[in-house]
Amino acid sequence: MYQCYSVYAVCGFAAIGGGLFGFDISSMSGVLATQAYMNYFNVHGRYRQGAITGSMAGGSFFGTLASSFIADRMSRKTSIQIAAVIWIIGSIFQTAANGVAMLVFGRAVAGIGAGIASAMVPVYQAEIAPKEIRGRVVALQQWAITWGILIQYFIQYGASFVDGGAHNPHQSTLAFRIPWGVQIFPAILLAVGMFFVPYSPRWLAGQDRWEESIRVLANLHGHGDIGHPKVLAQYREIEEAMTFEREAGGSAIKALTQPRMFSRVILTVSIQMWSQLCGVNVMMYYIVYMMQAAGVDNILLTASIQYILNVVLTLPAILFIDTWGRRPSLIYGALSMMTLLFAVAGLSAAYGIPNPRTDPSLDAVSWLIVGHPSVSRAIVACSYLFVCTFALTWGPTSWTYPSEIFPTGIRAKAVSLATASNWAWNCALAFAVPTLFETINWKMYIVFAVFNLGAFVHVWLTVRETKGKTLEEMEEVFESGEPAWRGVASGSRLDKLQRDIAEGRVKVTLRLRPRRYDHL
Repeated sequence: MYQCYSVYAVCGFAAIGGGLFGFDISSMSGVLATQAYMNYFNVHGRYRQGAITGSMAGGSFFGTLASSFIADRMSRKTSIQIAAVIWIIGSIFQTAANGVAMLVFGRAVAGIGAGIASAMVPVYQAEIAPKEIRGRVVALQQWAITWGILIQYFIQYGASFVDGGAHNPHQSTLAFRIPWGVQIFPAILLAVGMFFVPYSPRWLAGQDRWEESIRVLANLHGHGDIGHPKVLAQYREIEEAMTFEREAGGSAIKALTQPRMFSRVILTVSIQMWSQLCGVNVMMYYIVYMMQAAGVDNILLTASIQYILNVVLTLPAILFIDTWGRRPSLIYGALSMMTLLFAVAGLSAAYGIPNPRTDPSLDAVSWLIVGHPSVSRAIVACSYLFVCTFALTWGPTSWTYPSEIFPTGIRAKAVSLATASNWAWNCALAFAVPTLFETINWKMYIVFAVFNLGAFVHVWLTVRETKGKTLEEMEEVFESGEPAWRGVASGSRLDKLQRDIAEGRVKVTLRLRPRRYDHL
């Protein structure tokens, strides 16, 4: 069977799994304002909508916890295919939903698939990519998420014009069934296409399938030449790391609870937590509510601009994350988002009024900006800048960092725990934000701004720079004894090892059948 070995193509295609996450995020944004959705599911209470929105994140939480067991036993590649199949099943139930119960069930099932994919796609990408572009290709996960958000939103925007538009009280259910049905097709493409990409070479090595591992490394990084110095250097690094892990012994669960690893688990769980508590959920799931509160006229079209900005501004992060690094992205991102949220809170407090409840379509919010178009525009601008900042910083980095700081033997389980944190907070916020819009209104932005301040302090004290280091060098990065803000020396020992192999100073013995590779 044909296999693609272009690192960018392989990692880019696997990132379609991230696109499923994006479809999830905006699966509600465009239908919330349609009469078809509100009337068919009788969504007029904040708790019901919170339960519907949060059900997918709840399913994703359990999907991420299960993902590592599937990935360690059946491979990272197969786990992504299983995720796609589960997503298809969940989407079918959503599309055919005849009530809230069936919709919640379908969203929860699809969430399990999205959870598995969101945890294992970055692991697969990190284990495929060379150190020089690892951040870039793992960040493709975030770019795919932004594309999923954008595509799903515009499908919903187009479908909202069914039967005369979103305000027609007799609008057909096609307004929401079309968008939920279309999201089946990317998952079909992912499930089939993953047959044509290689297994992770590090997973193969962990299964003692060394010959297959060296062949994949050679095809990915040495143009098929298993004697290429770069291939041999990576092989030796992987072999030494595997040997060290096995000599240490114990189960993966036990390894995760050892102090030196447990601190990293807490770090990555916290990074994924902060990526949700920064306030991006307000801007993605419930942007319609935010625009309603700001007094914006064409809500769906105005909101769509931020989804476009999200896609466009993630691209510079992909291109330069391996240049400017992970730590600066998280630090400056948290400070910028904090500032913008304080600005939105200040404008809303100064110029807003309590909702007089004269317009039933605005019942979801309790605080409105009325008669101040310049203030409304300023709030919209702040929301755009917030999304741009997230796209440049926390969006891609929060996926890259957890996937690269753990040893191969526990990487899948550690990343699944970190991603479970993402989905747990995602679920909690999806359920809580409608209530916050109705109860504390503009003060909600202050809460999220303070969370960003907490994220800044935590990152400054604990996040170490990992750019330019191989996955096998993370022990040196985290066990250097230096505080996080000082970091370790730049450069990688892999470069020296590669030169030594090329110049004949180091010999590498491959675990291959001699009769087939006598020339080595």
